[in-house]
Amino acid sequence: MDNNFDAIVVGTGISGGWAAKELTEKGLKTLVLERGRMVKHIEDYPTANMDPWDFEAGDTITQDALKRQPKQSRTGYVNSESSRHFFVDDIEHPYNDDENKFNWIRGYHVGGRSLTWGRHTYRLTDLDFEANLKDGIAIDWPIRYKDISPWYDYVDRFIGVQGRNEGISHFPDRKFLLKPFGLNILENHMRDSFSKNFSDGRILSNARTAHVTEGTKPGLGRVSCQLRNRCMRGCQYGAYFSSNSSTLPVAEATGNMTLMPNSIVHEIIYDEGTKKAKGVRVIDSENNKSYEYFAKVIFLCSSAIASTSILMQSKSNRFPNGLGNDSGELGHNLMDHHFQVGASGRFDGFKNKTTYGRRPAGYYIPRFRNIGGKTNQKDFIRGYGYQGAASRGFMGIANSKEEMVSYGPRLKEIIVQPNEWTAGHGAFGEILPYHDNKMELDYDKKDKWGLPTVTFNATIRENERAMRKDMRQQAAEMLERSGFKDIYDWEDKYVFGNGIHEMGTARMGHDPKTSVLNKFNQVHSVKNVYVTDGASMTSSGCQNPSITYMALTARAANHAVDELNKQNI
Repeated sequence: MDNNFDAIVVGTGISGGWAAKELTEKGLKTLVLERGRMVKHIEDYPTANMDPWDFEAGDTITQDALKRQPKQSRTGYVNSESSRHFFVDDIEHPYNDDENKFNWIRGYHVGGRSLTWGRHTYRLTDLDFEANLKDGIAIDWPIRYKDISPWYDYVDRFIGVQGRNEGISHFPDRKFLLKPFGLNILENHMRDSFSKNFSDGRILSNARTAHVTEGTKPGLGRVSCQLRNRCMRGCQYGAYFSSNSSTLPVAEATGNMTLMPNSIVHEIIYDEGTKKAKGVRVIDSENNKSYEYFAKVIFLCSSAIASTSILMQSKSNRFPNGLGNDSGELGHNLMDHHFQVGASGRFDGFKNKTTYGRRPAGYYIPRFRNIGGKTNQKDFIRGYGYQGAASRGFMGIANSKEEMVSYGPRLKEIIVQPNEWTAGHGAFGEILPYHDNKMELDYDKKDKWGLPTVTFNATIRENERAMRKDMRQQAAEMLERSGFKDIYDWEDKYVFGNGIHEMGTARMGHDPKTSVLNKFNQVHSVKNVYVTDGASMTSSGCQNPSITYMALTARAANHAVDELNKQNI
């Protein structure tokens, strides 16, 4: 195979799939490198149609699995046989955390975490882009909402986002082309209650998620959601957006993509003469042989930690501390979203109502703290939002042990028993970009391919702790004012990384002395290298970040092609 290309994309997840699509559609011969195994849409979703009784342990994680995935499973996400094959083996892929635990949850395969993401898509706005400057925290974002808004629109049209508009500036309206998953009767009651009982503008709205609810979308036969709610196993209908169902098939159809799984990129090759990157060094994970591939432009899209790890390992006379690390900020300012705090309760009404199907999206309560005026808090800056759902109690019966051993009249009795309405919501809050929250490379502890392992040192601080108190209190108060009984407010100890929203470590900024990337996601000092995943984030907001990665990637790819055509890179 020829080892020269127009572009190289590292990673096949949310960002990598978008980079592959955009660059190939614009005519660039593009090599897409994935460190993990091949996963083909539909045929490589082995558990998609399995029921709990089809698993030897009833779809709970086994003791053998816990031995292989002790860190992956301690989040609570990787707790079943039906999805654990989409998360890494901790023994083969080790990392190090100090006394402050860090849960680094990864999927090393084609598609990455686009197969297992939560699919919530909320935009950052100028409330977020201007926050660092306003608060005197870290550095200013080099972009504003007007710069990325057209790219948010562009991404929305392709991936298919369902939701409803609310006319709120920090929860911006969008051109929804799909009907929303409807709120059920209790959720609509809560929505009405919020408007009557709170004067701070808080609302309960439909969760905005990347699901096809009607018709089709580009990709491999993407059709309407079947309301199975088995999304983390891979969706053979392509109803939710993933690289495998959407961007990669479109890229492949151009004839310009070469996809190579089992290819561990560990270094970007820097040319001292041209002051550009000229290629990447790769280890074949199956035969351990090393290869080099060359291109005019390189996109790092392998997730925040992995992309920064590659930059750190890319050392040269010009960059002894890692490619593009003139500022010394590479690896610093690590962020996530803190959560695992909320409330739930029981509702006495609507005894003659129920719900049908397994809707994969519930409700969302947008940020209502520190948005101006009386919403501003004295104990903490920034804010949080809630994700939740209401349901009739027996909705989970299809997965219960009682149903598994019942049949005939008893089965009918179980299915139709009235049971209780309940609702619950948990908060997602912003973590500030603290310089001392960081990742480093340990060259004394190497993996099976002889590469350094990552060491984490990160923790939440007083601002987040004060925010968590308010998260818990408000979660319960909203249920109380909506007429719920037996309200239980809760808070678990948050472990950094549990949000699976790693961000920062190669942030964007105006000044090369304080940032790694410019406003177009280019490495300041190596203009033909773009980093468009979570590493580029300058602050985290409280919104799920994947839609921002996609928009930044599409925008950066457009910029890269323009710059190539102008011979600027």
